[in-house]
Parts: sequence; structure tokens; C-alpha cells
Amino acid sequence: MRRIIYSVGFSVVLFLVFGSCGGRIGKRISMGMVEGWAEGNAMTLVTKEYLSQKGYLVVTHKAAPNLLLASMDNGDTDVFMNVWLPTTHGDKVAPFDHIKSAGINYEGARLGLVVPKYVDINSIEELNANKDKFDGRIVGIERGSGMATYTDSVLLAYHLDYRQLNSSMIAMASELQKAIDEQRWIVVTAWQPHWLFGRYDVKFLEDPKKIYGDTEHIETFVRDDFEADYPEVYRYFQHAFFEGDVLSELLTRMEASKNEKETAREWVEENKALLDAWWGSTT
Repeated sequence: MRRIIYSVGFSVVLFLVFGSCGGRIGKRISMGMVEGWAEGNAMTLVTKEYLSQKGYLVVTHKAAPNLLLASMDNGDTDVFMNVWLPTTHGDKVAPFDHIKSAGINYEGARLGLVVPKYVDINSIEELNANKDKFDGRIVGIERGSGMATYTDSVLLAYHLDYRQLNSSMIAMASELQKAIDEQRWIVVTAWQPHWLFGRYDVKFLEDPKKIYGDTEHIETFVRDDFEADYPEVYRYFQHAFFEGDVLSELLTRMEASKNEKETAREWVEENKALLDAWWGSTT
């Protein structure tokens, strides 16, 4: 049973939605995404298309990770496919008692400071000695993201005389593109999997203090009663795992796409056997 509360003016209408073996009232699934987070958005859009073909009404909405986790905890959001653990989102997941992991969807994720390969330094420890070449800037993403928080810690831990400029992932990628076109030195906050690593010749700077953590994995989280309401969909999330080359190809196509919905539909058709295996898996 799932309880949904809708507020209308000053009145509150309570609806009870029951699942049963013979069917359920409604097959609506709400999936959260984060603006500019390419890997999670690509996995979500593909899943939305596949579940739509299975007869589900899938709606997506975008918010910051902490807001999506809170929304899942109170039952308003069903699924979020982009939880990085153990480091990036560990502290964000911890406060919530009514969410759980359905499974790992990607192994080998990494985040940190990234520079073009023509930049001839290899470690964060070398940044201060080259401050002028980088104009004393680290080009980051949204303030409030795990990446921004850890980068603040990096500035302190390495005593970097830099400022972190926070904007969007799209703005960061644009700055990177412009600098590479002009062969300028630039350092940005980035992560893998991401289409940046397919489009540009870039590298991570070593992080000897491990402020960004080691290699991570990405998990799909759901509200804690999701399995009871949608057991077959929950099973899909348990087994949905994107190998590195599979996700890289999907990200490259999505980034170049002028119609992500159509690209997701095409990708689902081309990879139907893989998705059907996740759906029907009993292992």
C-alpha cells in the first residue's frame, strides 16, 4: 500500500493506492534526475522508454540530489538512478530511513579535478606552483553538489590558493571546450562516466590525499515500499547494470542528440535483448 497526499488549497485529500496480485490502481512511476548529470539522465531516459513500452506511465523531474533523496523518503519520488557511493553521496543518503538501494548500475565511477592532456602537470599538489597558468580558478558545477563540497575540502587540504567557480555542468563543459580550442590551461571538476572523456583528450589529476575518495559505484535507490508496489520493476532495477563500453556509447549518443527521447527509443530498440534480460532475470 502506498499513501499519497495531495493538497488542494487549504484542504488535504488522501488517496490510498493499493497493489494486488491481480493488478493495481495506477502504474505511475516518478523518477528523479539532476540537471546536467549525463550518466544518470541517460540511464533514466532509457529506463523511462523501456518501462513505457511495458505499460507504465513514467514521469521525470529534476532537482538537486539531496532534494530527490528527501522526496523519495517521503514517498513523492519513486526512483533515483544516480547515487554515488561510498563517498560522494554517502552523507546525503545517511539521514533517510525510508529509502533503499535496489542495486548497483555502474562500477568504476570516479570524480576529481580534470585537465587537458597537454597540461604538463599530473597531481593536485602541483596546482599552486602553476596558479598563474590556471588564472587561480577551478571551474566547477552546481553549488550544493557533492562534487562542489569535496572540491571545497580539496582547496583546504592542499592549501590551494584558488577559487572554485560554481555554475552548471553545461557551463563547465563550455569553458573546457573554449580553453581547449585556445590551448589554454584549465582545471575543471568532472567525473567518469561522462561524455567529456569521449569528446576531449583529458586526464584526472592525482589526488594523493584521497579527498575525492577512491573508485566508486553508482546505485539505483528507491522508496522503501517500491518493491511491494512494483515487484517486476524493482527486479529490473536489481539487474540493470551498464558495462563501461555500453554506457560510454549511450552517453556519446545522448550528448550529440537533438532529441533525447527519440535517441532513448532507438537505443532501447537496439539493446532490447539486454533490457529484456534485466526485466526477466530470476538470478
